[in-house]
Amino acid sequence: MDIEKVRSRFIKHFDGKTGNIYMSPGRINLIGEHTDYNGGFVFPGAVDKGIMAEVRPNGLDTVILYSIDLKDKVEFKLDDPEGPKSTWARYIYGICQEMKALGVPVKGFNAAFYGDVPLGAGMSSSAALESCFAFALNDLFGDNKVSKWDLALAGQATEHKYIGVNCGIMDQFASVFGQEGKLMRLDCRSREFEYFPFDPKGYKLVLVNSKVKHELKGSPYNDRRNSCENVVKALGKHFPDKKFETLRDADWAELEAVKSEVSAEDYTRAHFVLGEKDRVLAVCDALEKGDYETVGKMMYETHEGLSKEYEVSCEELDFLNKVAKEDGVTGSRIMGGGFGGCTINLVKEELYDKFIQDAKQKFCPLYGHEPEIIDVVIGEGSHKVC
Repeated sequence: MDIEKVRSRFIKHFDGKTGNIYMSPGRINLIGEHTDYNGGFVFPGAVDKGIMAEVRPNGLDTVILYSIDLKDKVEFKLDDPEGPKSTWARYIYGICQEMKALGVPVKGFNAAFYGDVPLGAGMSSSAALESCFAFALNDLFGDNKVSKWDLALAGQATEHKYIGVNCGIMDQFASVFGQEGKLMRLDCRSREFEYFPFDPKGYKLVLVNSKVKHELKGSPYNDRRNSCENVVKALGKHFPDKKFETLRDADWAELEAVKSEVSAEDYTRAHFVLGEKDRVLAVCDALEKGDYETVGKMMYETHEGLSKEYEVSCEELDFLNKVAKEDGVTGSRIMGGGFGGCTINLVKEELYDKFIQDAKQKFCPLYGHEPEIIDVVIGEGSHKVC
């Protein structure tokens, strides 16, 4: 990211004095989709793209913000119970309120920021924005007394309370806790996590953004969550001596035992979730051995499950996955909730140019535009740059 881009705008739009510069990254998720609300594991990592902000206390009770990307300036009083109307500024307003609730004596400040996380790619630019300002306020006003977990939870609470998005914790967790060259296996139930090495020499990690997002009728995510909960209820009735909180608690034999007691759709969706739980653990073992071929095999299996069992893919994503497989790409799958967005691909360096060329040239005639290519490197979590 470009420090000079932030500094020059900060000096221009404020009083000519400089402040501290902070950065928080977006994220990828290597494997583990639709497992968070089933009490399972996710496997995210921070990336080398995110939000960078310059922040300086201004001695007032007012926050003055400049969005470099939007060329928009907003200010608000810290004690304003309503906060700004602009959505982008509400993220920062929410962080101010949540950090105050954690005991940080937040005062007025000036800030300019920009991001290089591609919008619509499922890389969580909003979590990067929240984490960046939570880290900055903790550093400037709180003497770094607030824990990393509380910084992540402040970002999640901001989404819930001030934006109206009932998100999980993975995005903020990855942005705050990321480490260069490492992915993290997060237990969504206990919040326990572990770092795993990710140094795929001879490979590149690339997102291929279809740049489509299908409008869906009804509540497709709620439908799938309901399917999982229906199976959990059936398990509880069939096995009254065992407690089933989520599908995380079920094994294959137990799922088969209730197959006739649930709908075919609910069974198939639960089948994906149990398979995904096993695949995440298989990827952990493979990474510890440096076995990226197995990692790739699990990625393809996840895509197949998301497409055929969980039914959250779409024609464009299945096509990009097919191109990857035909070109010998080591691993490829949908990243994110589905119905559009990106595939994440683990590609041998010698195959990279051909894969990118084929993805663009084969996709465009069918769908009217080229996909966006986003190379990513696993990077550091929230930090002070200077």
